[in-house]
Amino acid sequence: MNQETAGPEAQRVEPVRNFSVLLSPTPRGARLARLLAIEQLRSWELPLSPADQIVAELASNAATHGRVPGRNFRLTLYVVGDTLRIEVTDTRDDRRPRLQHPAEEAESGRGLLLVDALADRWGSTAGPRPRKIVWAELRLPERWSATTSPCTRSCPGSLRYSR
Repeated sequence: MNQETAGPEAQRVEPVRNFSVLLSPTPRGARLARLLAIEQLRSWELPLSPADQIVAELASNAATHGRVPGRNFRLTLYVVGDTLRIEVTDTRDDRRPRLQHPAEEAESGRGLLLVDALADRWGSTAGPRPRKIVWAELRLPERWSATTSPCTRSCPGSLRYSR
C-alpha cells in the first residue's frame, strides 16, 4: 500500500479551540451560558468583553424566542486563527432573527441591535431540522491570536477586543 505523508506546509499551524454545551431554554440556562463562556474565555486567556455580552444576548434569545418545551439550546465557542465565533443553536427554525428598532419606551427588543453593534459579523443559518444557528464573530487583536497569548489567568476581565 502506498501512503503519503503531508509535509509541514500542508498541516494546520494554528490550534483550533472549541467548547460546546447543551443548556435548558430558561432564564437560568441563558445565565449559565454566559458564565460558562466567561470561564472558557478565561481558560483560553482571551478577553471577556464584548464576547460575554454577545453570548448573553444570543442565549437569552434562544431561551425566549427559540424555546420548545423539552428541547435544549447549544452554546458553541470556536477560536480559529484570529477569530472567535459564538454560535447558539435552538430548535425553532421557523423563527429567524431579524433586527428591529423598538419604540423608545419598549422594555425589550434590543438584543440583536447590541449584537450587531458589538460583533464584527453575525447572522443565522439553518441547522439540521428543526434547528437554526445564530452566530457572531469577533476578530481577535494580533496579541490575542490563537497561537500566542501574553496574558495569564490573572488578566482583568475588562480587556476589550479592538474593532
